[in-house]
Amino acid sequence: LAVPRMRAGKKVPAYFQRNDAEDLIAVVFPDQLACFENISGDREVPDHPLVNQTLYDCLHEIMDIDGLERLLIGIEQHTIDIIPRDLASPSPLALEILNARPYAFLDDAPAEERRTLAVQQRRFLTPESAAEIGRLNPEAIDKVRREAWPEIRNPDELHDALVILGFITEAEGQRGAPDLLPALPLENCSSFFAGLQQSQRATAITISDDRRLWVAAERLQALQMLFPDAALSPLIQPIDSQEAADKETAIQEIIRSRLEGLGPVTAQQLVEPLMLDPGSVELALLALQNEGFIIQGQFTQKSNAIEWCERGLLARIHRYTLKQLRSEIEPVAPADFMRFLFHWQGLAEPGEGAASLQQRLSQLEGLGLPAVSWEADILPSRIHAYQSSDLDNLCSTGKITWLRLIPPANQTLPKRKQPAGKSTLISLISRDNLQHWRAYAPLPALDVLDLSGRAQMVYTALKTLGASFFEDLLNETGLLKSYLEEALAELAAWGLVTADSFQGLRTLITPQTILHRRSKRYPSYDPFTAAGRWSLIRSTPGHVETDRYQHCEHVARVLLRRYGVVFRKLLEQENILPTWRDLLYVFRRMEARGELRGGRFVQGFSGEQFALPDALNTLRDIRKKTKQGDLMTISAADPLNLTGLVTPGQRVPTQASQRILYRDGVPIAVSVQGKVNFLEKFEDQEQAQLKNALLRGQKYGRF
Repeated sequence: LAVPRMRAGKKVPAYFQRNDAEDLIAVVFPDQLACFENISGDREVPDHPLVNQTLYDCLHEIMDIDGLERLLIGIEQHTIDIIPRDLASPSPLALEILNARPYAFLDDAPAEERRTLAVQQRRFLTPESAAEIGRLNPEAIDKVRREAWPEIRNPDELHDALVILGFITEAEGQRGAPDLLPALPLENCSSFFAGLQQSQRATAITISDDRRLWVAAERLQALQMLFPDAALSPLIQPIDSQEAADKETAIQEIIRSRLEGLGPVTAQQLVEPLMLDPGSVELALLALQNEGFIIQGQFTQKSNAIEWCERGLLARIHRYTLKQLRSEIEPVAPADFMRFLFHWQGLAEPGEGAASLQQRLSQLEGLGLPAVSWEADILPSRIHAYQSSDLDNLCSTGKITWLRLIPPANQTLPKRKQPAGKSTLISLISRDNLQHWRAYAPLPALDVLDLSGRAQMVYTALKTLGASFFEDLLNETGLLKSYLEEALAELAAWGLVTADSFQGLRTLITPQTILHRRSKRYPSYDPFTAAGRWSLIRSTPGHVETDRYQHCEHVARVLLRRYGVVFRKLLEQENILPTWRDLLYVFRRMEARGELRGGRFVQGFSGEQFALPDALNTLRDIRKKTKQGDLMTISAADPLNLTGLVTPGQRVPTQASQRILYRDGVPIAVSVQGKVNFLEKFEDQEQAQLKNALLRGQKYGRF
């Protein structure tokens, strides 16, 4: 906290701040940086305000040192039990360590080890979902069980199965599968086994009146050590095997072989075919666990007992579970996706009040839309009974700022009195997040802009005075009021100035004839005065490579809030974005953390698609809902004008004067300056109804 973060009006790079912090520590607390070899006795903590405050913040604010002491005392006094569990995914507490920031480690070694041992985890947001992290998809478990159990089609394959599995019970041989799986539609293996018996390659060992095991000659010696008095049919000579060194080794190797073909199984299910002492089987399982060969846990949903599974099979089950999460959402048609977007962005069910307005603005953050469309179409279609004062309050309190993020492509503006017009692309962005967007749309350099002399005067005045009211600028520049208005409009069109209130932009894009008429009707009202202070848009610190991921992650999260489901084709209409390659890297990391789902959610679009879990639930509900011919009218300047991108057909230009009519998510008509063009054929009466709905901009039905 004592290290300056700004120097000469610019942010000090992070590595310089770290160097300054180390220099300060060397003066205040030299023993902290000293090597253990150079310290004699205990490390002395100096009584210094910075040291005391840092220790207190770390031990009592970030950590709960008192709670840690109570926990350790409870463990020492055996009032708190520790129960180890091997799970398919990290627990919520362990995940905190795995995803800890780099500063959580004293040096680079733990961070390297963490990356080496990186694991995939599934999403859990509630205690109920956290309790389910060890239980995998039942279909994935059944699939792996079927894959692990050998497929027997001839005597040789049966012999291989007997060698791999250690033995097969007579019931399993007749069913073609273990009891954990349904019977396979294969030929009864009894005829194959009879051939093996005749060739002395296998035998049936009877361990009780109702229990017979099929055993290959290669594994017979281990079974005879477990059941020395068992009868053989036929009597064959076993092949010597190292696994028959002693009884414990024989049990361990037989259990190992069975686990390779069964998948998740309880100890009791391993005991039943062999009729062994459960204690000896438990010891064998623990020995295999110590080797790292198997993992224990509760993997199936119907089992409350501890289950055991071979590590390789469990890893395969986990991979299939993740793939199942990707594939369980059936891709929807583009029309259903449009219906979903109307619901997701609040056009189907508009919200009310300032809170809903702020939520919708967070979805539209970073979009450059025609200035007139914001309050004429975009916000009123998403907010019921939209009040312009709510937007003014958000801007005047500093939560939202309006500006032109992308300056005109040409370095000279058209020579007109009002360069900031209704079609000027304006963005509404949270002030806290402006730095992220500036990484992809930097502030234009003043020396390359062809500013008029009056605009340069106003720019210099704002740079000298700082944020200023309209009257202050009049006094400072000495310009006429109309000239000052034109200069502010020019600076706003270049993306150089903004105002405290949205009233500033509202006034700039209002024609002079209307302003003149209002001034005659209300002589005491001055719209430029109501705009509050005018100020230059500050340049953000230079784009540091270490901040690149943070900027890209913020943009990725905004896109997910905006669309719910994101894919490359959808983003072609966006004008300020990182590269798809950078976004893909962020999306994949978010999927690995369980924050979103990857897969194929919308039909007809290649490449990877990513979606928020809540969006998938809504998308599923929209798909199941019966289509009832619901109509939706939007402005062509609306970000949901995805004609030619998501929906088939030609692209409708993003102009505020045009409107699009959708029916059940399909564009069916477009109006251009009152003229309606139908994209499909309709009867005359139906055309009249649709034309009336399009021109009036009514919404029928709910999604």
